[in-house]
Amino acid sequence: MSNTKIAVITGGSRGLGRSMVLNLAKRGVASIFTYNSSPDEAKAVAREAGSSGIKAVALKLDVGAAEGFDAFVGNLKAALRDLGADKFDYLVNNAGISNHTKFTEVTAEELDKLYAVNFKGPFMLTQKLLPLIKDGGQIVNISTGVTRFVNPDSVAYAVFKGAIEVFTRYLAHDLGSRGISVNTVAPGAIMTDFSGGVVRDNPAVNKLVAGMTALGRPGEADDIGRMIASLLSDDNHWINAQRIEVSGGMRL
Repeated sequence: MSNTKIAVITGGSRGLGRSMVLNLAKRGVASIFTYNSSPDEAKAVAREAGSSGIKAVALKLDVGAAEGFDAFVGNLKAALRDLGADKFDYLVNNAGISNHTKFTEVTAEELDKLYAVNFKGPFMLTQKLLPLIKDGGQIVNISTGVTRFVNPDSVAYAVFKGAIEVFTRYLAHDLGSRGISVNTVAPGAIMTDFSGGVVRDNPAVNKLVAGMTALGRPGEADDIGRMIASLLSDDNHWINAQRIEVSGGMRL
């Protein structure tokens, strides 16, 4: 079996997930990452990671469709065999969707979709993948700064991310006997295509975020990708059951 560490990352074809895959590759960690609707972008990420001499494998997965998880586990096992492994070291539940509908206008359909993708998906997928995670491994669940501070018209999004943070603490407790650490990483406002790219593409929003951030700018994808890559190492295994905000000091 290969001695190369392996990470499984959901939503790795662009944005924060893409940066995680590439920064882990620079540290010698292989990735099996998922994409939902952008196979060409996923292939490009795999090629770019491969330029570091480290393999990255893209697998299709809709995190909001739990009925497809059993088939995904089969595909993941095959990908692990191709990497010379039968288990993996790190799981990052990164894939998610945003919502900025006013509380009084949030529909049941919107709430169901957010629940399926942002909470039920990570919850049930982690359950399915537990037999494949090595004892002594690490799990990271991606949350958001808006569980700490209130952002206008973000209530439906924030409440399920809040649930993810509670899930993290319980999971850390339940998996402690296996030596698996579990943490939440909560990004601030990042210049990606998330939320329609509003922080990246709207100059007024970009300036507003910069003005409320201690380090004076919005975040970039690599601010998160580099942090995740550094967190996923034996050096940080004693960090457990924590919410780590990575926001440059937003809304202090």
